[in-house]
Amino acid sequence: MTASIPVSVLIPAKNEEENLPACITSLAQADEIFVVDSQSEDSSVEIAERLGAKVVQFDFNGRWPKKKNWSLDNLPFRNEWVLIVDCDERITPESWAEIAERIKNPDLDGYYINRRVFFLGKWIRHGGKYPDWNLRLFRHAKGRYENLNTEDIRNTGDNEVHEHVMIPHEKVGYLKEDMLHEDFRDLYHWLARHNRYSNWEARVYYNLLTGMGDDGTIGGNLFGDAVQRKRFLKKIWVRLPFKPLLRFVLFYFIQLGFLDGYAGYVYGRLLSQYEYQIGVKLYELKFGGRLNKLERSSEPAPVQASPVSN
Repeated sequence: MTASIPVSVLIPAKNEEENLPACITSLAQADEIFVVDSQSEDSSVEIAERLGAKVVQFDFNGRWPKKKNWSLDNLPFRNEWVLIVDCDERITPESWAEIAERIKNPDLDGYYINRRVFFLGKWIRHGGKYPDWNLRLFRHAKGRYENLNTEDIRNTGDNEVHEHVMIPHEKVGYLKEDMLHEDFRDLYHWLARHNRYSNWEARVYYNLLTGMGDDGTIGGNLFGDAVQRKRFLKKIWVRLPFKPLLRFVLFYFIQLGFLDGYAGYVYGRLLSQYEYQIGVKLYELKFGGRLNKLERSSEPAPVQASPVSN
């Protein structure tokens, strides 16, 4: 590995043997790479170590912080700047050349990176999926992920996924070069991942509908950055009816997802299904978060006969 750019990379991982080789290879110009693993059962650890990454195990206790914030608080980074990359993401040589120059700027503490999402082998350029800004490069002492109070919901995973890094707006910039989001696994994993995400989203919807404040979060602001504008619009979105249908119409027709061909159509249908999952899980949360919790019979349970011995 060529240690030429003074950036420490953080990769959260669990059972990612199919994605890790390409991910870590794309990070070869970084000074150091940490893979923070959650007891993978495949060959993720062996792959990471073979490619020169330092592997650290994370044991989630079911409470805040989750994996990325824990890593930012506890890993012995030897560089001021940290770059957070998911296993299904790649940093291009052009991005590394830009990063090497941008981290020399003493006036900024972080940078948003745009993502190109690939699905069924095609770049999903429309449907609101591009641009897709994420604050991933920052001075590790300056940024932490927001807490949206979702850790009490089961089966959401141990990693911050849709939470955002908080750094004062005037201290961040935007990179010109994109990162690539390419998951080499199959649709089974996409569906399983979004099943977990919908648990998380249902709790976020519930918090927004019940008046959770913006303390400890990036907040919603129509006149803020791209992420804050999206958060502002989400506060309106959660109150709309027919969201699964609206999600498809918005993605496929209004935001021109049909221009991405069959991949765009499938992606739009899956987003609509995802919105439906969020809705029914939100409904479940409203009566306690357990299926049939209010359907307990008032009648005593029937007595089961004991087996007869021969």
